[in-house]
Amino acid sequence: MEVFLQQLINGLTLGSIYGLIAIGYTMVFGIIGMVNFAHGDIFMLSAFIALIFFMLIASWFGAGLIVVALIIVLALAMFFTSLWNWAIERVAYRPLRGSFRLAPLISAIGMSIFLSNFVQVVQGPRNKSTAPMLNDSITLIESATYSVQISYKQIVIIVTTAVLLAAFWYIVQKTPLGRAQRACEQDRKMAALLGIDVDRTISITFVMGAALAAVAGVMYLVLYGVVSFNDGFIPGVKAFTAAVLGGIGSLPGAVIGGLLIGLIEVMWSAYFTIDYKDVAAFCILAIVLVFMPSGILGRPEVEKV
Repeated sequence: MEVFLQQLINGLTLGSIYGLIAIGYTMVFGIIGMVNFAHGDIFMLSAFIALIFFMLIASWFGAGLIVVALIIVLALAMFFTSLWNWAIERVAYRPLRGSFRLAPLISAIGMSIFLSNFVQVVQGPRNKSTAPMLNDSITLIESATYSVQISYKQIVIIVTTAVLLAAFWYIVQKTPLGRAQRACEQDRKMAALLGIDVDRTISITFVMGAALAAVAGVMYLVLYGVVSFNDGFIPGVKAFTAAVLGGIGSLPGAVIGGLLIGLIEVMWSAYFTIDYKDVAAFCILAIVLVFMPSGILGRPEVEKV
């Protein structure tokens, strides 16, 4: 039981990171119906931005003010990552919005390859690491053979995910921006006729998704302390899987899907061989979609005739 509880904590931590990335997928797909395959590399880019600012702050002020440094780095990573994603939307996606459906998808894949190679050229192919952060832990259960612990960084990751989910759900459901986003999701042409600035709404949606990816990138760096230029593809695919599993278009569904993917990976690695943890996650996805094609919290599409 102690091992199970420890793996449960580890799975929730990893799933929280997947959930933050998945929200960006589900927001963009919900409004313009496009899978932004560059979103995983936006997450990777944000981790590198966070690493650079961590190193700068540590060299200027020392490593003593870790909490203050974390807050500053988080704000800077969110700003610069949002700026990147805003530019990507303006340059690579907006001109193709009215073309055939595969054009934005091809553009997104190309942008993903560009970002990955850009970071590889600028930062080099080797893993980049930072000093361990928030490694102190709280012992929840202690027995003669095993102790269940939760570290401060795990608490920060889980609490941050819960707070951001609540904040973004409130924005989407209760604010004028959220009403504009939901109107664009239902019918962009009618929303434009009613006075909604569709281009601005879509740009803000990309900015919001990038900000969440930046938070996930910082949390990833805090959790593992290392990042590489190819760290965007696999987490990005898993986060997209989480969005589909939870019901693409649903913010709570994206987080639930992320938590499930994280739990499946960690539990499978703990009780079975680690080599097949990804296979197990995608098998569970296939099984769920057979019985629930719209995902756990997704709504079935209704075509009007």
